[in-house]
This record gives sequence, structure tokens and C-alpha cells, in this order.
Amino acid sequence: MTADFHDLRIKMVDNQIRTTDVTNLAVLDAFLAVPREEFVPAARRDLAYIDEDTLVKPASPAGGAARYLMEPSPFAKLVQLAAIEPGDVVLDIGTGSGYSAAVLSRLASSIIAVESDSDLAAEATAKLSELGYDNVVIVTAPLTEGYPSEAPYDVIILEGAVDFVPDALFDQLKNGGRLVAVEGHGNAGVAKLYVKDEDIVSGRRAFNLAVKPLPGFARAPQFEF
Repeated sequence: MTADFHDLRIKMVDNQIRTTDVTNLAVLDAFLAVPREEFVPAARRDLAYIDEDTLVKPASPAGGAARYLMEPSPFAKLVQLAAIEPGDVVLDIGTGSGYSAAVLSRLASSIIAVESDSDLAAEATAKLSELGYDNVVIVTAPLTEGYPSEAPYDVIILEGAVDFVPDALFDQLKNGGRLVAVEGHGNAGVAKLYVKDEDIVSGRRAFNLAVKPLPGFARAPQFEF
């Protein structure tokens, strides 16, 4: 039986997103508008709207990390926390298959989406072009470096849990800009909102959030005597 993705999208918004204190109408409309099923492998399309992270690329034998679409509710909470305005330029770190960039494109003026996996970046570029998201550019680069050539950005969003936020990303924020990230892993994860004011960045804890890790942001092990 073929899934009715339109109905599943409505149920996702009503039952997963609205129920977790996401009330911004523009954010809700963006999640209603973007076909999540288009950004997952064909074999997983029927699972695109479950309230779990969705695998888009398994771990590779060479050591490449598995990559996921973030579960809808946590992603929506992060997007709402970022308070994106229609004229904003957004840097999306770790876009994977491009779903996050598509959602953000409904809220902002333009999106620069960084992806370190060249295969995922190519797939995201093709899919976004096919679906008509013409205010998104996918770039292949190390996630920790962002994309300084188009900086500064009004908003930066990290699409997974990290041990830390590199200074290089804070340097790419505009004054008045916001950076949203989940620091820590599993139940210890905390969503944080950073704001830059007169070149000084300050952060605050927003809420607990457990999401899959974003590769490249692990702290190096410390040697202890």
C-alpha cells in the first residue's frame, strides 16, 4: 500500500511538533510544505514521518559516520529557537540529504548549506534543484569550518549534537546573529542559543535535547596523569 505522504505530514506537525511547544506559525507552515519523504532513501520513504531520526546514509567500512535526518520535533524546536526572519541569510551545518536546508529555505532569504560528505552533497543539490528550492546552495566542506567566504550570517544552525562549537563558526556570525546547537550527547544534550553583540558572543541554555551526533565535532581525548 502506498503511503499518503500529505496526510502523514499533517499528522507529523499536529502530533509530533505542535505537542512539543512549537507554536510559531511560519515554522509549522515550513514543516507542512516540505516533502520529507523526498529526502530519504527510496527504501525508507514509508518511514520518513516516524518520530525517530531517519537514516540517510549508513556508516562506511572506511569509518565514515552514519548520517540521519533529525527527528522532526527536535529539529522544529531548534528552528523555532533560532527565530529566523524572512530577510535572514542562514548557514546550515551538516545538511545531509538537504531536508533541513529545504525547511529553512521556507523561512529565510537564502541558505548556505554545508555538507562534508560529497555523495550526500551531490544528492542534496540534485534533489533541491528538482523540487525548486532555488534559494539554497550546497557546498562541500569540513563542517567545523563553516563557509567563511559568504559570511557573516544572521543565523547558524548545527544539524546534530556536538561536543563544542568551534570559534570559526562564531566568527561567521553577524552582530545580532544567532547560533543554535545541541551540546552534549544522549540525555545529557542541551540546546543552546548563542547571540553575538558587538563582537561578543554569549550563550544560554534553552532546553534538554537528545539528537544524533554531527561528525567532526568530538573533542580530542585528554591525557590524564
